Amino acid sequence: MNRPRKLSAEDITLHLIPLPHWRVQNEALVRECRFPSYLAGADFTLAVAKASEAMNHHPDLHLGWRKVSITLTTHDAGGITTLDFALAERIEALLAPSKT
Repeated sequence: MNRPRKLSAEDITLHLIPLPHWRVQNEALVRECRFPSYLAGADFTLAVAKASEAMNHHPDLHLGWRKVSITLTTHDAGGITTLDFALAERIEALLAPSKT
């Protein structure tokens, strides 16, 4: 399977335009989501895990009290790729009903 190549800084900036809640930190896309309860965050974490498993691209997830931190990077490419942005878009779709 061909993995995507690392994107340039310019490409990353363009891909971030429709994803205003995401930022770049240490060669990764990161986002923090807030929830009305711990269990709502846990449910969201499970939904992200299922979506990422379907894509075979797995983020680092940190579940805290009423928040979830997400870090996306393509380790074998050494940074951010189109695969990271595709998963970020899926995550945003999971958040759409709650507008978190």
